Amino acid sequence: MSGAAPVSDRLPLGMRVRLTPSTARSDGGRTLYGGTPARVLYLLPYAAGLLAHTNEIEVVNRRTGDLARLLVDDGLASPVLSPTLPGVPELADVTVVVPVKDRARPLARLLASLPTELKVVVVDDGSSDGSPADTAQRAGAIVLRHEECRGPAAARNTGLSAVTTPFVAFLDSDVVPRSGWLQTLLVHFADPAVGLVAPRIVALDDLPPEGAAARWLTAYEKARSSLDLGPTPALVVPRGPVSYVPSACLVGRVTAVRDGFDEALRVAEDVDLVWRCVEAGWRVRYEPASEVAHEHRVNTEQWLRRKAFYGTGAALLARRHHGALAPAVMAPWTAVSVAAILCQRRWSIPVAVAASGTAVWRISRRLHRSEHPVRGAARLVPYGLVSAAWQTAGLLTRHWWPAAVIGALVSRRVRRAVIAAAILEGLADWRRVRAEQPLLPYIAAHRLDDLAYGAGLWSGAAKARTLAPLLPDLGLRRQFGGRHPSGSGASKKVTPVAPNL
Repeated sequence: MSGAAPVSDRLPLGMRVRLTPSTARSDGGRTLYGGTPARVLYLLPYAAGLLAHTNEIEVVNRRTGDLARLLVDDGLASPVLSPTLPGVPELADVTVVVPVKDRARPLARLLASLPTELKVVVVDDGSSDGSPADTAQRAGAIVLRHEECRGPAAARNTGLSAVTTPFVAFLDSDVVPRSGWLQTLLVHFADPAVGLVAPRIVALDDLPPEGAAARWLTAYEKARSSLDLGPTPALVVPRGPVSYVPSACLVGRVTAVRDGFDEALRVAEDVDLVWRCVEAGWRVRYEPASEVAHEHRVNTEQWLRRKAFYGTGAALLARRHHGALAPAVMAPWTAVSVAAILCQRRWSIPVAVAASGTAVWRISRRLHRSEHPVRGAARLVPYGLVSAAWQTAGLLTRHWWPAAVIGALVSRRVRRAVIAAAILEGLADWRRVRAEQPLLPYIAAHRLDDLAYGAGLWSGAAKARTLAPLLPDLGLRRQFGGRHPSGSGASKKVTPVAPNL
């Protein structure tokens, strides 16, 4: 368990928060739809008045602070970064911890990119020679050494034990932070409830690839790396739009991460740390305005092995964080609609339409405080269907592909569904990430990515003897929600809607 969050988590005076682009408004701005997980928030007149002509709220008193906290904690709004806020840490308040094994040249590149004000601890995790330690010492870093390789989690923990500043930044040796990366992240700690912040991990551009395979993978990883979580800032919560942040770069309060990484994990130790922080009450944020470049793998065999390795972590996480992991999250009515369409029968479309109509009716009953409940429900249902279709395609091509392949061998309908999912999801994903790579090579790389991850997922589940990382959530498990303080100007009743909306 990570350190408990502070008792007082009031946002500082002067902080502004802005509604996220995905937050929808209706009833003249008195009803908000969106958040993490998806919900409906009814605003009382005071709160609705504050948002009547703008998407932003400034904290000027307790009421505005409570409302801003509610919106931020429910994923309906994001902080507006301002370095002049009270409580923003200085660079001297941060110690950088770098685990390394045998990678002296990338380490030298990283250390040269760091501001001179930072304290740096390099942990040599059983390198075959002394070159990383020599490189770190020449750069003025403190050097700690493991005689034998104990893994990145143990190396980070060794470095953490030597930190005396209130904040720590974990950086992998194969990254290069871009200008202003840390200053941008530190602004988030003006919020006393924020325990961890992570930047966007982008591709390092100054390494010319060697060979056609390297160029092919480099182009794909630049657009679709599993480390790159996209251009939109987000609250990080299990099963949210951004459910984890990678340890390639993590900045946190020492009080939030003092228990360190789980050294028993050689994969997914970063996800485990993030989720433990969330469970302890800390807020974790993803901030793409800060960028750190990463040297992606360009060797095809190494790349596939790494993707499969990532897949094995799902079973380990499922054992430690019950209910936090599912390959798909959808409401029962969306599952019925998608299942009917997958059956490819004459009755498929009528059943899907009937299920969607039932969903509109059921959701409208839950929106009884809205002036136009049916209209609001009718706006929400299509989003649920699109999300369900996207997740189903992911199940067929990524999480469940071994079973899907067997089904395709014996059923023409399954075969059509798998082929359609592989092509249409690839096309949609190519457009979503705006890849510069041509469509066909992108889809081929994307499918290989899914095959490798899925193989690791099934291997890890078999080894752990659990089906948990393979089972979708149809809305019957506990949802992860935000906190709802009273006195915020919002209704105390916050209505969750379908979990995949």
